[in-house]
Amino acid sequence: MANSLRTGVLIAVMTALFLGIGYLIGGMGGAAIAFVIALGMNAFAYWNSDKMVLRMYGARQVDETTAPDLVKMVKQLADNAELPMPKVYVIDNDQPNAFATGRNPENAAVAATTGLLSRLTPQEVAGVMAHELAHVKNRDTLTMTITATLAGAISMLANFALFFGGNRNNPLGIIGAIALMILAPMAAGLVQMAISRAREYEADRMGAEICGRPLWLASALEKIEGFASRIDNNVAERNPASASLFIINPLHTQKSDALFSTHPNTANRVAALRAMAGETGAGESARPWG
Repeated sequence: MANSLRTGVLIAVMTALFLGIGYLIGGMGGAAIAFVIALGMNAFAYWNSDKMVLRMYGARQVDETTAPDLVKMVKQLADNAELPMPKVYVIDNDQPNAFATGRNPENAAVAATTGLLSRLTPQEVAGVMAHELAHVKNRDTLTMTITATLAGAISMLANFALFFGGNRNNPLGIIGAIALMILAPMAAGLVQMAISRAREYEADRMGAEICGRPLWLASALEKIEGFASRIDNNVAERNPASASLFIINPLHTQKSDALFSTHPNTANRVAALRAMAGETGAGESARPWG
């Protein structure tokens, strides 16, 4: 409950930033227009978040005929988590990574890159898919998509305001308005980071419970981070606001990534999972998945 309340407050802060920039551009009328746009964006994200992000990354839906091992794995994990079977997608990208999306567990989708399926063991892939199903179970998928949408919109609107100018009669004055236009996207990034980081730790914990092997996920996180630092995800680089959706930050060519990383430190996540494995006695298993 506390986590949900904090998330609600942070989304409200992002919405306020959006309205503030609208006011700087067009006064009260601009703020009113921004409010209507924010409502429309959130409604659109609610109903179309899964389609929007999957189309952005060129994901293709698979089934037991086209990707039998992956689909059977997700089904077994969904059963473990007591979740409806989500749609399963594959993204043609050599960087190992994955994300979940959808407005609720009944309309959820999980997506894995071809790099994840080819570069990780079946056990590690199971750990990753369990993590994504934990996001579905916690209803994080809608929250993360809305925050990504708002963060991207704030940056776009701030750039528009800087380029075309704004309401010169605002209470902040010209200098204050310019400062807000520059700082608002940074603040939105920090808010997005705060929301995403807390939810990643919780998804790690629950994902380890779903697959029953915390060390599978720990090993996967280490491998994914190593590959992600060397292999480009060009779509993510062009749409950095969507980076928070992935299990590991897919960005590595932008200098701001370290400052505004939406993911916790991987070493800390791995340490927590290893501690969890020690507490539960759920160590590595030599058997293949399934």
